[in-house]
Amino acid sequence: MNDLSSLFSLPVAGAVTLGHVVVAACAVVLASVLFLSFALWRAAGARASAADEAIARAREAEIRMAEIARGQAEMHGRMGALAEVFGDQQAKLTRAIGERLDGMTSRLGQSLTEQTRSTHENLAKLQERLAVIDSAQTNIQSLAGQVVQLQHILSNKQTRGAFGQSRMEAIVADGLPKGAYEFQATLSNNSRPDCLVRMPNGAPDLVIDAKFPLESWNAIRAATEAENPEAQRHAAQSFRRDVEVHIRAIADKYLIPGETQDTAFLFVPSESIFAGIHEDFEGLVQKAHRARIVIVSPSLLMLSIQVIQAVLKDARMREQAHLIQHEVIRLMEDVGRLDDRVRKLQTHFSQANRDIDMIVTSTDKVTKRGAKIEALEFGGPAEEPEKASDEPPRRAAAAPAGRLRLHVVDDEE
Repeated sequence: MNDLSSLFSLPVAGAVTLGHVVVAACAVVLASVLFLSFALWRAAGARASAADEAIARAREAEIRMAEIARGQAEMHGRMGALAEVFGDQQAKLTRAIGERLDGMTSRLGQSLTEQTRSTHENLAKLQERLAVIDSAQTNIQSLAGQVVQLQHILSNKQTRGAFGQSRMEAIVADGLPKGAYEFQATLSNNSRPDCLVRMPNGAPDLVIDAKFPLESWNAIRAATEAENPEAQRHAAQSFRRDVEVHIRAIADKYLIPGETQDTAFLFVPSESIFAGIHEDFEGLVQKAHRARIVIVSPSLLMLSIQVIQAVLKDARMREQAHLIQHEVIRLMEDVGRLDDRVRKLQTHFSQANRDIDMIVTSTDKVTKRGAKIEALEFGGPAEEPEKASDEPPRRAAAAPAGRLRLHVVDDEE
């Protein structure tokens, strides 16, 4: 205020000194004062509005802080509830996990016990099997030694021939009766086949040869095991040549018309060799068939011997046919007598059945008569005709004795 009075006092003093110029200066000062007053008023209004806005913002902030505090309190409550729920769930989960762990522990213990027992049993069985395997290995070792011995035997041609001869002789001797075969017999051309089978009815004998060339076959096996195709080819050629030579020798020496059969057997002492010949050397088999030589294995020779045995049995039966016929005639006579006796016995049975039927008829009649006699009442008064028609037994009881006897006679008839 002192500043304003000083401002106003200056123009007044000037007005006194300057005359008419002083009036214009006062107007300018007054306008300046009014402008400053308006500016101050606007600044004061702006400060007041800013203060009001600050107060409003403070109140809004307080309200928001209160809402935030309330929300925080609600959040704390919810968090507490969730903590309690989570605590309960965690306790339940812990209890459930504990129970499951206990159950799993018990089951695991039981399974371990069972597994241990099963393992002990399996180990015991394994030990038993190992013992069996040990014994089998011992047998295999002994068998290997025997095979080695057999290999040494087969390495010698004479001993190998004796081995095939012995197998053939065993098969023939087991299948045929004595007198039906002969070993190392001499033919008319001074040849000595390994076996002659005597055929029935005066038929020529059957020749069986057991001297099969095994050297070339063993060479083929050795070349195959060594994986040497060239040696295998040479061994196959040598084997084919040896077998062809042996087939021709059998056909020339043992096929004698009128003395031996027109077919001879070439015995092979091994099923594997027989299968190998038919698989890899089909030409040899065809040549043997054309030469009327049949290559037989032990099983085929056994089958052939059984067929020959059946033929011999049939021949013996034909030789004894008259005796069989006589026995059949006597058997038919016995059957005829048996039939007559059975028919007589059937007649007796029929008569006995008729007698039994008659006895049954008589017993039925006796039973009926006893029932009628049991139903009679002697000495009672005669009944009315109307009642007699309704009750026949009472009428019969009241009838005269003579009439009753007639009724009994009618029953007999």
